[in-house]
Amino acid sequence: MWTLLFPKRFTLLKAFVFLFICMSFLVRLSFFIFGFSEVDTGTGTIVRTFGTGLFYDIGTLSIFIIPFLIYLLIFPKKWYGSLVDRIITWFGFFLAVLIIYFSFFGEFTFWEEFQRRFNFIAVDYLIYTYEVVKNINESYPLPLLLGSLLSLVALTLLVLYKRKFFQKTFQNETTFKQRLLATLPWVTICLVFSFFINNDQAEWSKNRYNNELSKDGIYSFFAAFRNNELPYSEFYSTIPEKDAFTAVKKQYLPYGDTFVDATKNEIYRTIHSTDTTGTVQKPNIIFICIESLSGKYLSSLGGDQNITPVLDALANQSLFFANLYATGTRTVRGMEAITLSIPPTPGRSIVKRKNNTGLFTIGEVFKKQGYERNFFYGGDGYFDNMNTFFGGNGFNIIDRGRGFLLDANISVKRTNIEDEEVTFENAWGVCDEDIYNKVLKEADLAHQSSKPFFNFVMTTSNHKPFTYPEGKIDIPSGTGRNGAVKYTDYAIGAFIKEAKTKPWFKNTVFVIMSDHCASSAGKWELDVANYRIPAFIYNLPEQQNAKINTLCSQIDVFPTLFSTLGWTYESNLFGMDILKMKPENERAFIGNYRKLGYLKDSKVLVLGDGETINFYQRNVLDNSLKQTPMNESFKKIAVANYQVADELYHNGGLQLKSLNQ
Repeated sequence: MWTLLFPKRFTLLKAFVFLFICMSFLVRLSFFIFGFSEVDTGTGTIVRTFGTGLFYDIGTLSIFIIPFLIYLLIFPKKWYGSLVDRIITWFGFFLAVLIIYFSFFGEFTFWEEFQRRFNFIAVDYLIYTYEVVKNINESYPLPLLLGSLLSLVALTLLVLYKRKFFQKTFQNETTFKQRLLATLPWVTICLVFSFFINNDQAEWSKNRYNNELSKDGIYSFFAAFRNNELPYSEFYSTIPEKDAFTAVKKQYLPYGDTFVDATKNEIYRTIHSTDTTGTVQKPNIIFICIESLSGKYLSSLGGDQNITPVLDALANQSLFFANLYATGTRTVRGMEAITLSIPPTPGRSIVKRKNNTGLFTIGEVFKKQGYERNFFYGGDGYFDNMNTFFGGNGFNIIDRGRGFLLDANISVKRTNIEDEEVTFENAWGVCDEDIYNKVLKEADLAHQSSKPFFNFVMTTSNHKPFTYPEGKIDIPSGTGRNGAVKYTDYAIGAFIKEAKTKPWFKNTVFVIMSDHCASSAGKWELDVANYRIPAFIYNLPEQQNAKINTLCSQIDVFPTLFSTLGWTYESNLFGMDILKMKPENERAFIGNYRKLGYLKDSKVLVLGDGETINFYQRNVLDNSLKQTPMNESFKKIAVANYQVADELYHNGGLQLKSLNQ
């Protein structure tokens, strides 16, 4: 049987199959050990985890080796061992071994960051090679790693050469029939995996870690590549469209919102100020979106590391939202939630999709109130499509620009952060102090006019490789996230201290919120605690400081700000005023690119592609989820919000032009 599968002409193929299976097993075993405290370790569970993993490894292998199989099948026997045969075989085998070693190495770095096999994020990172390669180089000894990688490939080829694997491949009399019989099983497996097996089928366990271990990294990567957008109506549980819109609109009726046309499937409405004095305030607004700041780092949210003294002090000097959740796991998902005030939709963030310009964003609300709108980023805003999204939605761009706006039709003012304005820079951009200094400079210029400004500032220092200027804090640069968090906190303190010396400070409100947590991974479908982030509204005129424990979401922060400023405005936003949110309307949205979660009270509903719905009781003390019988009304409102959000994107309901129809 073994001879039938691997005749002599297939000797190198046999070696590659053995190498691939062994390496895959070692990677899976390593991840099993790394996550041992989170993995279900029952004997049957472990066997199924590794057995499923082997199944996907073989399927991946069958797809990966198809080009080599075709070559082995069609290359004439009379030319075995010829110069052409040797060149093609040596080069092809070298390249294949290099790819699998590189991918397995990449999986370790990806797992360290996300505790997942390759997914949507890995696909996105392929586009932005400059930032990613630079980040890897600053986080790891890249020359040493590349040298080690090439040495390992060379050693592998040398061992196989010494053991005469190449000689046996070149010197044999394997017939076409023998080659065909050896090829057919692999082609069959390849076809089965291509048409009947998908990555979702590896998710057989309620434990997320076991599901990730059951996958193959390379297969997961290409599965994510194929499914970069998941239309909600095709993959998720739905209700009749009219019922969905009715359920969503019903949420806003208790607050006095009036819909432009209550008969249409849209949420465009007028939100009326409840300020009886008729006072409308228009202070400058500086929004600081902090990279990867989990709530657990703040002492004011239960942390015990004492690395955020500035933010902990601000918690007592602000409207401090202590029970607020990020909608997703990436910066672009946070930007989507904040600017569009919308629940997460499946697949990639709207920031990175087609038709992502000319939308109704919070920027449109500011525009109607007479504000100048600016987006600040310390790196090149080409990354993650940020410049196209913000520029295409009316924001001026201030960044460390090497690239260009992707759409030539976008005409906005773009200001560069010049070399002389930079004191420290890494793969992701200038340090937080430098971006804040640029914000101060631009605010000084804006103050000379009578027009208020809204500045959206995206920080980068709390991102791997966690490097920042030395001597600012008592943790050395590049030693880990705790140092980056403490530097991030320090830089905010220095910024606010300097802002207080400015003539525009008294008329400026500072909104501070994280884009997402440092890590969202956990053993559950969605690990709720890993979506909790801090949010502050500081220096708000005529507003008492308070700690707000209302369950809420990123999408609610700016609607809350608009309300406190006494604005009556037109809205196409899902968010609500947190300060006026009724207990029965408290909720939060969380998700990754495939799972969509709806939180209410201590209940969690998770929608998955394949129309799966799981309903859980959440234990707040240990963050565990216990499956519980479905609550149909809970299910209806959860499905309605996600379905309507996706429908509005796909039918143009988020576009500005639709508001005047």
